[in-house]
Amino acid sequence: MQEYGGNVKSQHERSLSSLSVTNEKQLGLVDKFGRRATDLRVSLTDRCNLRCLYCMPEEGLPVLPLSKILTDEEVVRLVRIGVNYLGITKVRFTGGEPLLRKGLETIVSECAQLRTTDGEKLDLALTTNGLGLSHRARALHDAGLKRVNISLDSSSREEYLELTRRDRFAHVMEGISAATAAGLSPAKINAVVIPGVNDDSSEKLLCLALNIGAELRFIEHMPIGPKGQWNKAEIITSPSLIERLQRSFKLEEFPKSMRGSSPASLWGVAAGTLGTQEYPAGTVGFISSVSQPFCAECDRTRLTAEGRIRSCLFNDDEYDLRALLRSGASDGEIASQWQEAMWNKPARHGINDDGFTQPDRTMSAIGG
Repeated sequence: MQEYGGNVKSQHERSLSSLSVTNEKQLGLVDKFGRRATDLRVSLTDRCNLRCLYCMPEEGLPVLPLSKILTDEEVVRLVRIGVNYLGITKVRFTGGEPLLRKGLETIVSECAQLRTTDGEKLDLALTTNGLGLSHRARALHDAGLKRVNISLDSSSREEYLELTRRDRFAHVMEGISAATAAGLSPAKINAVVIPGVNDDSSEKLLCLALNIGAELRFIEHMPIGPKGQWNKAEIITSPSLIERLQRSFKLEEFPKSMRGSSPASLWGVAAGTLGTQEYPAGTVGFISSVSQPFCAECDRTRLTAEGRIRSCLFNDDEYDLRALLRSGASDGEIASQWQEAMWNKPARHGINDDGFTQPDRTMSAIGG
């Protein structure tokens, strides 16, 4: 684990005791280990139209009543507070499945009008399963969305059906094509490799991604799905997957400096042939949350669909901003509570610690 920056508690306490726009911009969303959150993940719904093995049971999960989910106006207000007061520069809309949010284009359009404290346009992105994206990609781009990450764990219809319990592979491929055509490119593909399900076809998925011009990101299976279905000893780690892919592809790791704040380690892929299928040169990424944690560089803050701030994906501590919103709190009061939430962010997620307890909420309820 890397060492964190110096303790900034006294600065934090001064800001909270005398909150002002100036102090908020100076301090931002800093924690006691010196990390600063500038990347906001906004969950727009806890509903999803897939039932992926690593995320949900086949029967689904209980969902929030709509009255408890933030309205479009409340989402935009909280994003505005994050940007204007607290130094947010990137926003990624997630779910559940964010394309199930009817007001998505409106939310994107409103947020696209915001400017960071440096006067730059807000960096807006979307993580989606791609179902229905073919009908909305153009409108989302025109509203101000810049990029999309699309979940796709397989290169075949049959395997996709087994993984998601839905026969929608063709619709995802249509969504990827539409995103690229609309200018939401390069599209990124997120893939989770599950042993005994899709680990034997990771090479085919990489070949597919290279041929359609998408950037594939393999993500280690994390303990944020149904209880009792995650076993650390059984996951496919990034190093083992890289070793496997190197048998079929010529890979070269990029310098860490090229990652920026991205959690993915990036590798170049030379052009070549897999079986009889040719593929062009491209890149592939590996997000190693379990085997190679990147907690020391984490710059994320998460807003759940019902308006709670969660500083760490694997920590159940949450701070309720919706209650403040609906009780008439000022922007400064909301910003102060948000700062408090991030100040108490844990040093690391603890997955590799003895006694680690899986979070109570699954990814669909937290937001990706």
